[in-house]
Amino acid sequence: MQMARARVLILAGMPVETVSSARRRDVLQAGLLAGLVAALPRALRAADRAAPLITKAIPATGEKIPVMGVGTNHFGRTPYEDVRSILKRMYELGGTVIDTAAMYGDSEVQIGKALTELGLTQKMFIATKLNAPGGFGGIGGRESFERSMQRLQKVDLLFIHFVDSVEPMMPLVTELKKQGRVRYIGITSIRTPEYPQLLEQMRKYPIDFLQVNYSLGDRSAEAEVLPLAQERRIAVMAAVPLGGGRNLLISQVGDRALPAWAADFGIASWGQFFLKYVVSHPAITCAIPGSSKLEHLEDNQAAGHGRLPDAATRRKMEELWAGKA
Repeated sequence: MQMARARVLILAGMPVETVSSARRRDVLQAGLLAGLVAALPRALRAADRAAPLITKAIPATGEKIPVMGVGTNHFGRTPYEDVRSILKRMYELGGTVIDTAAMYGDSEVQIGKALTELGLTQKMFIATKLNAPGGFGGIGGRESFERSMQRLQKVDLLFIHFVDSVEPMMPLVTELKKQGRVRYIGITSIRTPEYPQLLEQMRKYPIDFLQVNYSLGDRSAEAEVLPLAQERRIAVMAAVPLGGGRNLLISQVGDRALPAWAADFGIASWGQFFLKYVVSHPAITCAIPGSSKLEHLEDNQAAGHGRLPDAATRRKMEELWAGKA
């Protein structure tokens, strides 16, 4: 019971010292403990509002965007009202970055409809992706872009989806940027074996953004991709920042309590621990954790508020993960 009590108070943002000084007879009452657990989401939301929003500048222009966005790969399979609630709540918490793609089923449709109903289209930073014709989903090229514009009403950032489509699609996305139909262009790759080809493309083309896989459990981009992005002044959007599939990071920590020092950075959950690690890297501009449930969205967005870990703390996080928490 004492360990469970400590975990609840630590998750609520209370330091370990508070746990030891709490009156035993009050805290050990089952009703009070249950009340603390039930109140935790409200406490997290209050903390989100109180802590300052963290933003970073896009190197190409200096425009600042929140470091915590949302990935929408599952939005096409998520009930519409849930998508609408997630996007509404995200904006209330200060988030604006939405990442989607033409190949994500009805994701663009759901997002476009929700933002229009909420009156938020012009207030959000919307990124989508296209492939070369005949690629994923059967639609690509200009036709894909026009469909995305019809669905979303605007596109701030247009990615070429995966390195194999870069060569044929770069003339199109460059033209669309010159025409002012999109403000930024970029390339995506979430497969480490593609990095040699990606590095060549980063050196060859004048892109504004890059989207790559980066998490505490997958730091392969640190070797060459992130340093080159800094050198070339390319913004980086971190994909799968919580890991994915069998490599989902949260599932690997089990019921282990957060380290006490995590509270110094406003970290109240393992999800926030992993996300703050990602966006604290100097080369990372923002992260796009997938959120198809409101409670996940709120927890993730909380990582975009308060303080970011410094270099010394990042090393502690790495050491903790190396020991598999």
